[in-house]
Amino acid sequence: MSGQDSTVTQLLGQTPSQTVGPFFAYGLTPQQYGYDWVSIAGGDMADEATPGDRITLEGQVFDGAGKPIADAMIEIWQADGTGAFATEQGRNTRFTGFGRVGTGMLGDGLFRFTTVKPGVSVAGEAPHINIIVTMRGLLMHAFTRVYFDGDARNDMDPVLAQVPPERRGTLLARKTSPGTWRFDIHMQGDAETVFFDL
Repeated sequence: MSGQDSTVTQLLGQTPSQTVGPFFAYGLTPQQYGYDWVSIAGGDMADEATPGDRITLEGQVFDGAGKPIADAMIEIWQADGTGAFATEQGRNTRFTGFGRVGTGMLGDGLFRFTTVKPGVSVAGEAPHINIIVTMRGLLMHAFTRVYFDGDARNDMDPVLAQVPPERRGTLLARKTSPGTWRFDIHMQGDAETVFFDL
């Protein structure tokens, strides 16, 4: 370390680097926590004019003891209602396909996205939403998928087929009211959500 670097460290102090949290939630979702910085993404991904079946996806993140985690961050990436991703030509320009929220704003660790139900993006796969979980204690983010309970295409999905039958339910969102789907994420324990290596 140079003398200049040492002086800067002494003036500013060191920042924690052991895990990815809890600072990410404030830095990456600042508006949700009342900071003046602009968030590049939020939970409102679709409005009334966005083509497709508009839905709300909500849930909580639970620790191994079954307690809600109030400082996690959830990111989702998905196809639009036709199955096209935002990076594809001819895509729906009203829909970015990416959302990001913290779990510390709605009470009891709840997260909520307003989006559209995705179409089939790859032949043979069921409609799904990709999810990234970032929270304190993790050295890297955790990746999972959410499928929609009751969709007949789930039985043919090649990724879901690799998950033991008794654990597939941890990847299913369930409809709780018209247009609203519930998906809880369990980081550990008997109901632990299936996470994928990417």
